[in-house]
Amino acid sequence: MNIDSINNGIVIDHIQAGSGMKLYELLGLGNLECSVAIIKNVQSKKMGKKDIIKIDADIPVDIDAIGYVDPHATVNIIKDGELVEKKDIALPKKLVNVLKCKNPRCIVSVEQELDNIFVLSDAEEKVYRCMYCETKAE
Repeated sequence: MNIDSINNGIVIDHIQAGSGMKLYELLGLGNLECSVAIIKNVQSKKMGKKDIIKIDADIPVDIDAIGYVDPHATVNIIKDGELVEKKDIALPKKLVNVLKCKNPRCIVSVEQELDNIFVLSDAEEKVYRCMYCETKAE
């Protein structure tokens, strides 16, 4: 399989195999007018298999959302066909408007101008809880 390189844009690399679509949906990449390529189950010497997302536009991406899906991913910024910046991602301590609280009694269900804020409660298990009602994120 051959996927063309991008001239100006973003490559999200080293995504755990099978997590690329979740990241695609969480970042809202389906709403973009530019070309977006999701490459699944790519052979990797380091990981065995991985997913890659290529975005053919220089747009802002939510680093916290990427870290939530896969804290070991990398974000590569491409300008004029050259790698100009490589960002390592980490598990964020707080997520703002990345997830929505599913608890119908939570204050964010009533006060819709409030941000949906989730706080990391267990880093080993990667558990996030709503800051307001402590409901566990799914």
